[in-house]
Amino acid sequence: MSRRCELTGKAVQSGHLVSHSNHKTKTRFLPNLCSVTLISDALGRSVRLRVAAASLRSVEHRGGLDAFLIKARETELSQNARILRREIVKKTAEVPSAA
Repeated sequence: MSRRCELTGKAVQSGHLVSHSNHKTKTRFLPNLCSVTLISDALGRSVRLRVAAASLRSVEHRGGLDAFLIKARETELSQNARILRREIVKKTAEVPSAA
């Protein structure tokens, strides 16, 4: 299992820890990944994803999982999230809006 957010694509970064004497040592900066269960309103079911804590805030800001996935680029998403996105787009296209 790779250390990559399934929604935003945030992954491991590398860099240096720099001491006061400017001595540099290599380090890895890991994303804060959490296993969460998100609910899809369009599909009417819950989905387990491994996402970064910061991307949870983005999901809430955009109005839920469905809105986030519809707006997201497919290149950033994991394979599971791409499949989920296609299902949501298909389901929302079927349902006519009551206006």
